[in-house]
Amino acid sequence: MVVVLAWSERAACGQGDADALFAEGTRQHDAATLCTRCPVRTECLAHALDQRIEFGVWGGMTERERRALLRRRPDVASWRRLLETARAEHTHPARGRAPLPRREACPQAGPAHQDMGRTATSV
Repeated sequence: MVVVLAWSERAACGQGDADALFAEGTRQHDAATLCTRCPVRTECLAHALDQRIEFGVWGGMTERERRALLRRRPDVASWRRLLETARAEHTHPARGRAPLPRREACPQAGPAHQDMGRTATSV
């Protein structure tokens, strides 16, 4: 029995050779470039993390990268919930959060310091 996940039908890898995502070694990073333009990258990565899938590139992350992430964050019960929340906050930063305070440039600082102030408010 094959289970098709709703998001997987929209995956960029569905248009090409999905076996390429199960490359070994450094070729995994080449395979991960396919994920950069995928509309369901978040869903794919969350699925792989929640299901503890060991092999292949999922959501742009290699096997090693996913293992390292799982070790760093053993407390995460649902990667799907965490990643969807993070994506929503990134897409709509004003929802549910107060705006970041505006930093003023220091008059004594040089241009590099002033640029840092602009970068901090735009992130």
